[in-house]
Amino acid sequence: FALQCSPDHPWVHKHPEWFHHRPDGTIAYAENPPKKYQDIYPIAFDADMNGIVKETLRVLRHWMSYGVRIFRVDNPHTKPVVFWERVIGEINRTDPDVIFLAEAFTRPAMMHTLAQIGFQQSYTYFTWRNTKDELTEYLTELSGEAASYMRPNFFPNTPDILHAHLQHGGRPAFEARAVLAATLSPSWGIYSGYELCENTPVKEGSEEYLDSEKYQLRPRDWEAAEREGRTIAPLITRLNEIRRAHPALHRLRNLRFHRTDNGSVIAYSKREGEDTVLVVVNLDPHHTQEATVSLHLAHLGRNQGAALTVHDELTGRTYAWSSDNYVRLEPGRTPAHVFHVR
Repeated sequence: FALQCSPDHPWVHKHPEWFHHRPDGTIAYAENPPKKYQDIYPIAFDADMNGIVKETLRVLRHWMSYGVRIFRVDNPHTKPVVFWERVIGEINRTDPDVIFLAEAFTRPAMMHTLAQIGFQQSYTYFTWRNTKDELTEYLTELSGEAASYMRPNFFPNTPDILHAHLQHGGRPAFEARAVLAATLSPSWGIYSGYELCENTPVKEGSEEYLDSEKYQLRPRDWEAAEREGRTIAPLITRLNEIRRAHPALHRLRNLRFHRTDNGSVIAYSKREGEDTVLVVVNLDPHHTQEATVSLHLAHLGRNQGAALTVHDELTGRTYAWSSDNYVRLEPGRTPAHVFHVR
C-alpha cells in the first residue's frame, strides 16, 4: 500500500488541496533523501487529515473486500504517525485479523514508534546484520523489551536491497541467510529471485538489482532451474515445514544464544514446552568452518552434564551431543544444522 500519487491520479484533480504546491503553482514531487521521485506526488496530510483518513479507509476496504488481509505499507515513516494510528485503529476495530507491515528502513526510534501505535509487523535491520556479533546484539535487542510491541519480519532481500553479502557470497550465502531468517524470527520473507540466488547489482558498491523488477516483468523458468539444480527452493520448502512442525520457532522471546569458539559460527536455541530447537550456522559463505559449540543446557531444559540426542531436520541425521560438541560446516554441502533436541 503506497500512499502517494502519479501526476495523472484522480486525487490530483479532485483534491488539489491534498498536495503541497510551489509558488509557481506546480506540485512538489516526493523526496526521501538522498533519493528524488519526480514522478510521484506526496500527500500533504496537514491540509485535510479527516478527508484523507476517510479516503484511505475506503481504498483499504475496497481491497479487503477482495480478500486482502495483509498490507505491506510503503515508507510509513514519511507520513504522520497519528494518521496511521487512526487508520489502523479503525480497520482493526471491525477487522482485527487485518495485518499492517511497516516497510520503514529508518532510525530506530521511528521504527519502534510505528510498532507501538499499531503496526503488527515491522521490517528490520536484519538485512545488514551479517556477523556473529551483529546478529547476537541485534537479536538480543529484538527479543528483549522491544518484543512487547515490535514484531520483526526478517527479509534477507527486498526489491530495493541486494546486500553485498549476497552479491559476493553466492548460493551458500543465500542458504545461510534463509536458515537464519526462518529460525531467528517467527515471521520471515523473501523477495522474487531469492530462490534462484539472483545477485547481480546494477554496479559495484550498489544495493540495487541490475535487472530490477521495479522497471520490467521478469519471467522465470522455475522448472528448468529445478532440473539444473539452480534453485534453493527445496531448502526454503523444508525450512517452512520445520517451522510449522515446531512451536518453539513460533515465538521470539524464547531465543537463547550458545557459545562457540569460532567467530564465523553462531549457535542459538528456542524452547516452547517440550519442543526445543537448536540451530548452528556457518556465517562464512566461502570457507568450511569448524567450532566447538558449548551448550547452556538449562536453556534446553536439561541438567548440566546431561546427554542429548539431536536430530538434524535438514539432513535427517541423528547425533549424540553433550555440553561441548564439535561441528564442521561446509558451504554448499552443510551450511547449517537445525536440530530437534530429543
